[in-house]
Amino acid sequence: MKILVTGSSGTIGTELMQKLLDKGFDVSGIDIANNKWSRALDARTIIRDLREKFDLDDSFDLVIHLAANARVHKLVKNPDLARDNILMTYNVLEFMRKKGIKRIIFAGSREVYGSANAGSVREDSPKVSESSYTASKIASEALVEAYQLCYGIDFVIARFSNVYGKYDDKDRVVPLFILNAMKGKDLVVFGEEKTLDFTHVDDAVKGVLLVIAKFNSVKNNVFNIASGKGVALAYVANRIIDYFKKGNLVFDSNRTGEIMRYVADISKAKKMLGYAPEIGIDEGITRTIEWYKSNLYKSVS
Repeated sequence: MKILVTGSSGTIGTELMQKLLDKGFDVSGIDIANNKWSRALDARTIIRDLREKFDLDDSFDLVIHLAANARVHKLVKNPDLARDNILMTYNVLEFMRKKGIKRIIFAGSREVYGSANAGSVREDSPKVSESSYTASKIASEALVEAYQLCYGIDFVIARFSNVYGKYDDKDRVVPLFILNAMKGKDLVVFGEEKTLDFTHVDDAVKGVLLVIAKFNSVKNNVFNIASGKGVALAYVANRIIDYFKKGNLVFDSNRTGEIMRYVADISKAKKMLGYAPEIGIDEGITRTIEWYKSNLYKSVS
């Protein structure tokens, strides 16, 4: 099977590319940036700006579309980034339509559910557009579904939730907390009661691999790929502070567009995919800190 991974230089993309190669797949990546984490993966990375229409000499059996601008607060401040998400999805789907590629796995987001005040959230829960980022993900899902109905491109939508781990040097919350704690700076939690479903990148990639293996039997479905457990953001911050014995927890008001509570119902993924996340938050945070200390923040004191 020949697979094309968009956003292949990112957190999920890098780990997924490596796992696909390990399993013997013929895989190529496409990204606006080189893969800084692996020379071997960078050699398989096609540099393209997916906001522009594109074509490739090769065709593929499956496209895994991960590429997106994914920082909610940044997209609230600059909605052009949300527009770009929709445009990238459209251009990927148009590439597939013209090439006759009939299978896509699309990286959705738990943001499409909005804030859930109680209980775990199922895939058929109503969508709530609380931010421009959310709107871009809902619109992209609609495009994916439309291309299935119009052009026979089968899909699986994997709605990820707060993926963390290695291969991330952006200012997302977990790497930012780790860097600030190492420097003895404040760890700011926007929303004292904020509770989210944190998913280690290894579990997220495991979910994608299961979708690939079972694509024909689960096609045209949506799955929550998460841990299925809610964790207070303050708990994550305190775990990192405890590890380094440095840093201070500070609370501020929630920021516009950011949800306050989400816990995924992963029963559908368990039943249809055999998905079973293995890395709890305590082990995941420890693994993540150790990776950052060894690979990214060696000189930080």
